[in-house]
Amino acid sequence: MQTAVDRSQTPLETLPAAFSIARGETVSAPVIFASPHSGKVYPRQMTDLLSVPLRDLERTEDAFVDELYADAPHQGMVLLHATFARAFVDLNRDARELDASMFSDGVPRVAGMPSARVKAGLGCLPRVGASGRDIYAQQISRADGQFRLETVHDRYHAALQSEIDALKQDWADVFVIDCHSMPSRQPGRSNLPDIVLGDRFGSSCSAKLTSKVERFFRREGLSVTRNAPYAGGYTTRRYGRPRRGVHVLQIELNRALYMNEADVEKSNQFPHLQEKVSRLIVDIVDLAIAENS
Repeated sequence: MQTAVDRSQTPLETLPAAFSIARGETVSAPVIFASPHSGKVYPRQMTDLLSVPLRDLERTEDAFVDELYADAPHQGMVLLHATFARAFVDLNRDARELDASMFSDGVPRVAGMPSARVKAGLGCLPRVGASGRDIYAQQISRADGQFRLETVHDRYHAALQSEIDALKQDWADVFVIDCHSMPSRQPGRSNLPDIVLGDRFGSSCSAKLTSKVERFFRREGLSVTRNAPYAGGYTTRRYGRPRRGVHVLQIELNRALYMNEADVEKSNQFPHLQEKVSRLIVDIVDLAIAENS
């Protein structure tokens, strides 16, 4: 890699906020739908350094997931979704999951022990795209990394924590649905299910929540597995405290159900899945109200 060029001084006012929050006029149940990977903003400080086509990064997005859950605010729920692309900052990773080899002048934050994800190039600041090729033609600066973590990662998670805290003032049990999608094909895996529910093997939420969501999708004729190959990421691990009244369930939707993955475009099945998700939201709301009665 070449020596880094510091492009981290992009004026903050020229960039959008790290997240968007939509909610109804009144919040009628303690449920938050969070979509950390549906952002589509690629700042120039990133694109100027790319060694892969932008499409390679777009294929890592959970494209349109925020739109699938768009009915949540209309039903009195909170919908929080990321603005920036997953390849810029991965919000479902710990901010300490950093690959030191990416930086020319040191990591922007104290890093933990290199995890399998980091070694694979899938840390909080990803090193590789959908093709497995390196994203950047050169190292990035420590200041650039710090800018991304502070401006995007820290602010998104501060917002999510704030929403949880606000609901906890009025409700004993709060439910967070971490909304994701997954590729329909993965190396070494065949016959991927339609839906994967991740509750960290029962530790991040009430069994009633996982079971209710599983039953819903099975009634819709969709195949469902729990915790394989996705048991839940940083969001379920950080916030899921069912004994303290915070329940977090990760839902992975197979992208073949609603989009053309190669072109990153909605398919004609998108409205059908969106309608199913809208009815799922009603079921989750009913459970949340019942659990707080």
